[in-house]
Amino acid sequence: MLEVKDLSVEVGGRVLLKNVNLEVEKGYTTVLFGPNGAGKSALLMTLMGFSGYNVVKGQILFNGEDITHLPVNERAERGIGIMTQRPPNMTGVKLRDLVGVIAKDNTDIEKRAEYLDMVRFMDRDINVGFSGGEIKRSELLQLSAQKPCLYLLDEPESGVDLMSIEEVGATINDLLLGESKCVGERHERGNSSLIITHTGQIMDFIEADKGYILCNGTVMCSGNPRDLLKEIKTSGYEECVTCKRKRI
Repeated sequence: MLEVKDLSVEVGGRVLLKNVNLEVEKGYTTVLFGPNGAGKSALLMTLMGFSGYNVVKGQILFNGEDITHLPVNERAERGIGIMTQRPPNMTGVKLRDLVGVIAKDNTDIEKRAEYLDMVRFMDRDINVGFSGGEIKRSELLQLSAQKPCLYLLDEPESGVDLMSIEEVGATINDLLLGESKCVGERHERGNSSLIITHTGQIMDFIEADKGYILCNGTVMCSGNPRDLLKEIKTSGYEECVTCKRKRI
């Protein structure tokens, strides 16, 4: 579904991503690990097409189509959705209005809001005065209305308390298992996703199929995500960098 080929990205005159290669298969969940400042969020922003992330080399293919230079709205229309780590406050925009604009297929907005315990927030300005968990649930409500076939999730467990992480994790799992509206056959488990995780906590709630480690703006290795997480916890990210240098 998603293929990133030799992608290099510049932000503010500085190259943050260098020759990145990764894939997300239809219906599979891919996890991206990496230390702070590795370029993980920059990669997701680039994949979604946000301004300021300038592709200087490489390609982004989605369902076989080159979307490297498409604007954000066209990527969203093709079925890519994102939950950012720190979404902005949207003063003057009610959550109900935004969800209503992006809802597909006569989505039952009130039912979804009730499921996510967001009913009392529907007529409030988006994210204004929301807690960390409430912001995550607001983002998930928007994604559930959009029904993308590729979910880009930036550290969904960050800023969420222990009680809320279970709710957030269960909702993400439901979204990934849900019916896909995408072109082409899908894996029996549902939608595709690329999830950034720093702690690996979200993996307690989802089935992760493949993992990548990103360090210094470059993919160092890939493999079973749980094995990678175990190695990270045991040896840290520096061991991955050292191993990469030895292989080169």
